[in-house]
Amino acid sequence: RINDISRYSVQYFDGKTITLLTGPAAQKIVSEIRKKLPKVKASNEVTGECAYPGKVRGIVKIINQPSEMAKFKHGDILVSNATDPSLLPIMKKAAAFVTNMGGLTCHAAIVARELEIPCVIGTKVATQVFADDQRVEVDAMQGKVKRI
Repeated sequence: RINDISRYSVQYFDGKTITLLTGPAAQKIVSEIRKKLPKVKASNEVTGECAYPGKVRGIVKIINQPSEMAKFKHGDILVSNATDPSLLPIMKKAAAFVTNMGGLTCHAAIVARELEIPCVIGTKVATQVFADDQRVEVDAMQGKVKRI
């Protein structure tokens, strides 16, 4: 059962019971939920909160798991749903961090301040608006990231 959970699982609460689904049942419920989510409007820019100021330009690399880190090069812009300690090796090489989630005490914000790397957090949709190898400008002072 633990292997099924690690491959694909969904846990939800209906107000009375916590239910855990795995495999095809989990994929089905996620598919249904995704159909109901609002679509992200086409955009060249996202906004969020400044976690550490600075203004840089670079190439986007979307990294959400350690297995994706091989594509990251020194000076790239790390765009992620959220960061955790497993991404620290590439965070040290990044020109900036941009995350969908997070607040001023999230992992990305703390690391950005420690390493003095520009960081915009809480954009909600950066991983959907930008794609690998796009060139962007991160203006963390303004909390803006735009395609250039």
